[in-house]
Amino acid sequence: MAELPSDLIVPQRDDILGQAIPFDRERWLSHLPDAGWWPDELDACPRVGRWHRVDRRTVFHVADRARTAVGRRQLLVASLVWGTGTKARSVDRRARIFRESTAVEIDTRLASGLGLLQRRGAAPAYYTLNNDHHIPRLGAAFFTKVLYFAGHDQPVGRWRPLILDSVVARALRAADRGTRWPVRGWTTPQYTRYLSLTHDHARQAGVLPDQVEAALFDYGKRLT
Repeated sequence: MAELPSDLIVPQRDDILGQAIPFDRERWLSHLPDAGWWPDELDACPRVGRWHRVDRRTVFHVADRARTAVGRRQLLVASLVWGTGTKARSVDRRARIFRESTAVEIDTRLASGLGLLQRRGAAPAYYTLNNDHHIPRLGAAFFTKVLYFAGHDQPVGRWRPLILDSVVARALRAADRGTRWPVRGWTTPQYTRYLSLTHDHARQAGVLPDQVEAALFDYGKRLT
């Protein structure tokens, strides 16, 4: 089994849930198909300086409605907002999702991925959003955020879904010599290995898997 780096620092769960990202409300609203995609929870987020800030705990609250079409739309938006920050170019890049697919196409693909998550678990959901029901411009770094918020605290099957992005992959390249970890474009077997690795270490450390994911993210940032 791959070993995590010895200097990995695993944060407390409350610190994970409180991880807050600033966002530009007006810029996001200008890109959405209509205002119904915007979750009310984001309007209640505290303002720090110029921007409101959304934390993981808030996005988990939005995810409580993910069994409805409107709830899935709002979970997608909340996940994108939390993962993007305030840079105009970054927001515009994420918002291409809404220009390159219709609302019906997004609804259908989200329903397929999150339906599989609820019935069969993280790996099948990852496969379908990465293949048969891929949403153009929604790469794994962001659709795993949607899966994470929808399923981490209500797991089905062997593994809780976790976020996999280029920073986490950088940490995995340093820690896991048993597989190849590209910058992007991870296969379902690679995602499954990541889930297995993080869950094994979470059990050993007596923490939740998203605490290990956050620790890998912080470690990956230090490798740049």
